[in-house]
Amino acid sequence: MATTDYDVIVVGSGPNGLAAAITLQRSGARVLMVESRPQIGGGMRTSEVTLPGFLHDICSAVHPMAMGSPFFARLPLEQFGLRFAWSEYEAAHPLDNGKAAVLARSIQDTALGLGADGGAYTQLIKPVADHWNEIASDALGPFSFPGHPLLMARFGWNALRSASMVAKRFVTPEARALWAGMAAHSIQPLTNIASAAIGMVLSAAGHRFGWPVPVGGSQAIGNALAAYFRQLGGEIQTGFHVTSLEQLPSHKAVVFDLTPKQLLQIAGDRFPAGYRRQLEKYRYGPGVFKIDFALDGPVPFTAPECRKAITVHLGGTFEEIALSEQLAASGKHSEAPFVLFSQQSIADKRAPDGKHTGWAYCHVPNGSTKDMTEIIEKQIERFAPGFRDLILARHTMNAVEMENYNPNYVGGDINGGISDLGQLYTRPTLSLTPYRTAATGIYICSSATPPGGGVHGLCGYHAANVVLKDIF
Repeated sequence: MATTDYDVIVVGSGPNGLAAAITLQRSGARVLMVESRPQIGGGMRTSEVTLPGFLHDICSAVHPMAMGSPFFARLPLEQFGLRFAWSEYEAAHPLDNGKAAVLARSIQDTALGLGADGGAYTQLIKPVADHWNEIASDALGPFSFPGHPLLMARFGWNALRSASMVAKRFVTPEARALWAGMAAHSIQPLTNIASAAIGMVLSAAGHRFGWPVPVGGSQAIGNALAAYFRQLGGEIQTGFHVTSLEQLPSHKAVVFDLTPKQLLQIAGDRFPAGYRRQLEKYRYGPGVFKIDFALDGPVPFTAPECRKAITVHLGGTFEEIALSEQLAASGKHSEAPFVLFSQQSIADKRAPDGKHTGWAYCHVPNGSTKDMTEIIEKQIERFAPGFRDLILARHTMNAVEMENYNPNYVGGDINGGISDLGQLYTRPTLSLTPYRTAATGIYICSSATPPGGGVHGLCGYHAANVVLKDIF
């Protein structure tokens, strides 16, 4: 019997690849992680892409799910330099009348700001926030019989509805707009069944943990995870671009932190025809157009609350946001899109003294090459007159360039595949163990598996446990 160089090889060093590698290494496996780029991290990378001294998060920026992840909670990442910074408000949503709705850390404060809708908001979100520890493992994992069935049934009653249906609970423009911004993180039409789930989860996570940023940039999360993995005895090799299984050293199992598109390119010939067809039918959602700004000062939002929130949702009313999300999903570009804007430097120094950084994206059709710079800046200027006068430099990436930067963002889809009802739990295939492919020893752990997109590591954690059960 031939000697095995490694027990498991993990291909890709995003949060899920790192989580899988750590879980396997902690369980006694000998693990090698390979990454095609010179730097580990996947969507957790930070770089000076505009001007020297301005640190920009290239992909992920704000991390409520990292704080709320049952997997990350078990890791001693603070020992490896990981620290977080919070703003006064977790998120803010301005309207044209100069007012803004806010997601405050306190449910009571959030509800108070929503006036007549405070009770409806509390009734929707408080049970999720109060029972996060009981339902997180069930809500953020593969389909299975829940450990707390009554709590999950209550969560699912609303989460499996469309965001548009849940919006009917609210009567004030502020509450409807705040809800629209939360639900729009699902990157799909707000009329889709189950589009309410991400809005509920993100709101509840904000109340439990906040919406912080890592000190020094998102790269700090990747660096801490990698340092912990190495301390456990794991090995990392960067600059290793995998195009076939034959490139890899001897192993018992390989775990891919890649989407079905890349998995097929590398290992498609190992799969039976039926499984290949399922992967080929996997659906990707809208892409994003992203801008990083170097700014000469803080963003002059009209609503003062927006100056105190790292995350600002721009797009006006529920109806406006719902329309822009529907257009992106149907292959059209909105002239007034929902813009997710982050100003990390109000809480964490990311720029020279007196200067600031800005991070913004809007949703566009998958594979779009349209330059949305003018449209995004117009939306920011709408709620922050004078913003354009502060721009010292900008760096843009259209949806195709996003995929070129990170092949997991197929067509610019940063969620690794649309999370509608058809793929919420059945990603990438219909299976009780979606992390196990149809080929012995080959597994997938990317955000194309449950629970989907976000920096939480849970796709990798669940995949690693399947590997351990199968191989060890």
